[in-house]
Amino acid sequence: MRSTVERLDRPSTYYASKVTRASLTTVLWVSSLRQPSNFAVKPQGKRRRYQEPEAAKPQEDPYDALREATTLYVGNLSFYTTEEQIHELFAKCGEIKRLVMGLDRFNKTPCGFCFVEYYTHQDALDCMKYIGGTKLDERIIRTDLDPGFQEGRQYGRGKSGGQVRDEYRDEFDPGRGGYGRAYAEQRQKEEEEYGQGR
Repeated sequence: MRSTVERLDRPSTYYASKVTRASLTTVLWVSSLRQPSNFAVKPQGKRRRYQEPEAAKPQEDPYDALREATTLYVGNLSFYTTEEQIHELFAKCGEIKRLVMGLDRFNKTPCGFCFVEYYTHQDALDCMKYIGGTKLDERIIRTDLDPGFQEGRQYGRGKSGGQVRDEYRDEFDPGRGGYGRAYAEQRQKEEEEYGQGR
């Protein structure tokens, strides 16, 4: 696996897989429109002409959004890292326009990621080069270019409100809240059964 610094202007693996899934869905949708249906609709009065669906028209390259991106996704943060600590570290690469902390969807507590928006693309690239892979709160942080923050992305996507990766983690990680939530629930159930003598 190559580090972020080796691929500064290229998309992250997550973004690339997200774009691939979206384009595959579009291709499948267009091909389903072109297949003949089992029943024929008889037009009443006027003849209908086949029109090319909008999805089949040429689209712009999804990676264009990253060519001038000024936003960074920052991952693998401790749940206890503060906004001030992040601002202090990331301001060393350029003036920060906006900083958005990732929150648990239900508890509204930090859940280990954030978005840092700079004024220029070059500042974002410098940050990836010099800060990506360094330690903050004894954790190695990960930085990736992001097409831009949109409202709603600051919340975790996991079932319990946090990040998906924290749902099923089976090792103890004190910086990210201990055990993963699914594993912690399983351990608690086993301890209760053990206490009852089962």
